[in-house]
Amino acid sequence: MPTVRTWTGHEARALRRAKRMGVRGFADHLGMAARTVSQWERLGVQREPRPDTQAILDTVLARATPDEHARFEALLAKTVEEAPHRPFSVPREWDHETWTEDIERALVLVNRQSLAQATGLLNRRLTRSVPVDLDDRGRYLYARSLVLLGDVRRDQGAIHGPSSADHHYRRAREMFTALDIPRRVAQIDLSLAVVAEMTGRLEESARMYELLASDRRLGERDQARARLWIGTALSKAGRHGRAIEEMAAATRRFEDLDEPDDWSVAQQKLALAHRGAGTIGRALHHIDIALAHRVTDAPMQQVRLDTAHAHILVTDRATIDTGLALLDRTAQLAARHGLSHQLHSIEAIRRTCE
Repeated sequence: MPTVRTWTGHEARALRRAKRMGVRGFADHLGMAARTVSQWERLGVQREPRPDTQAILDTVLARATPDEHARFEALLAKTVEEAPHRPFSVPREWDHETWTEDIERALVLVNRQSLAQATGLLNRRLTRSVPVDLDDRGRYLYARSLVLLGDVRRDQGAIHGPSSADHHYRRAREMFTALDIPRRVAQIDLSLAVVAEMTGRLEESARMYELLASDRRLGERDQARARLWIGTALSKAGRHGRAIEEMAAATRRFEDLDEPDDWSVAQQKLALAHRGAGTIGRALHHIDIALAHRVTDAPMQQVRLDTAHAHILVTDRATIDTGLALLDRTAQLAARHGLSHQLHSIEAIRRTCE
């Protein structure tokens, strides 16, 4: 039976893998917190568990089956053989598991507009990894992290240049192309079309959206989003009639797909298109629907919806003061969450009222 003179995170990881357990399952088996086990494995030979925990690990190893003992010895030998110059070889299976968890945490933070925290979490992962040294699963997680970081930078209004949304999206696109994952490539193309729209390249973005609206690489929901965003670009370009047609078609599709979040956003965008067309009654009708069916209280969605509502209100002299007051409150919320692009939109609306 194998014995361990002093347990470190290195040997603990090998034992966990030998028993074919995940981090949480192994932690439960030891009576420890999953975070503690994750820390052992991250620090490797630099972390020695406490003496009472050393005894627990001795007991677990002693009670292991012969097959588990054989796997334990093989895993330790393999680590030394693969990376003799390194004190601790990063365990891919564990790292993939925890990296996936970090991406899920970052996604929650982005949705809450806790953008600084999301950026820190994602950058810690990206700066610790070199894509060429990763396996395919690692490169997939690296590219997903880049996409999320691109979403953060887009929300912050950083569209072009180093460390911008455009930069992160294009790096991720190259990686997903190399991994031959066409659906992810098409989703990034959709994000790049949004970037084009945000920078005022409205005709270009409308053409990109139109191609993606029938792109078989995308799922039905993303195709409907592309259809909706055709309308957004057209409306910004002053082609409100065609924009309303595209948006109405997308709205019906979201209803068919039972996507309440997207359906509510479509109502908001229809309201703005009708405002541009001068049909204020229809604009108020659609914005009332969007307000009544607000599905999420995420700051970004709240800022977008309230900005749209205020934009319609300031169009009418009878409600301009109410609209300006709403713009002021919305600007404060946008500033609190670092939503620079939305602040620019609010300032642009204010200038039209001067």
